[in-house]
Amino acid sequence: MNILTAAEHETLLQIAQRAISRRVRGESVPTLRLTTFSHRLQATGASFVTLTLAGRLRGCIGSLAGYRPLAQDVQANAIAAAFRDPRFPPLRASEFPRLTLEISVLSTPQPLAYDGPQELIAKLRPGIDGVVLKRGMRRATFLPQVWEQLSEPREFLTHLCAKAGLPHDAWRQPEIEISTYQVEKFQKED
Repeated sequence: MNILTAAEHETLLQIAQRAISRRVRGESVPTLRLTTFSHRLQATGASFVTLTLAGRLRGCIGSLAGYRPLAQDVQANAIAAAFRDPRFPPLRASEFPRLTLEISVLSTPQPLAYDGPQELIAKLRPGIDGVVLKRGMRRATFLPQVWEQLSEPREFLTHLCAKAGLPHDAWRQPEIEISTYQVEKFQKED
C-alpha cells in the first residue's frame, strides 16, 4: 500500500517531530494551515504514531478510522503517543533527541469473514494485515509491524485478546469480530 509520495512522508514526519518537540519544551503546538499541504494530507485519514527509544516501545497511539485531515491526525497522534499513552509516563525532554518516530497510515479496516478458528488462522496474513479484534465494547488492534514480535497467528491473537481485556482464548469464540487493514509505514531516517 503506497499512496503517499516521499515528500509527503517527510512532511508528516516533520509535523509529528515538531509537535512533540514543541510540547516537550512546554510550548504550544500551532494549528496546522491545511491549505499549505497536498490534497492527500488535507484528506481525511487514519494514522498511528509509534515512538521507540533504544529499540523499545515508548508510546503508540492512533486512529483506526479517518475522521479528520491526515496531517492533523498525525499531529494529534504524535502528541498523544508522547504524552498520553497510559502505558508510559509523559516523554521527558532528555528522551526526545534519542527518539525514533514511525508513522503508519492505515487503509480502512474491512470485516474478515471466516468460519471458525482454523479458518481465521488460515486467512490472516502475517506481516501484511493489521488486525482489529472486537467483542461488545472491548476492542484492540495490532499494527502489521507487531507480527515481527508475534509471528505465530495463535500467539498474535492471544496477545490481542489480552490487550482488549478479554480472556486469552476469546478469539476462538463466534461472537468475536475481526477486521483487517494494511498500512503504509515510514520513519525518520538517521
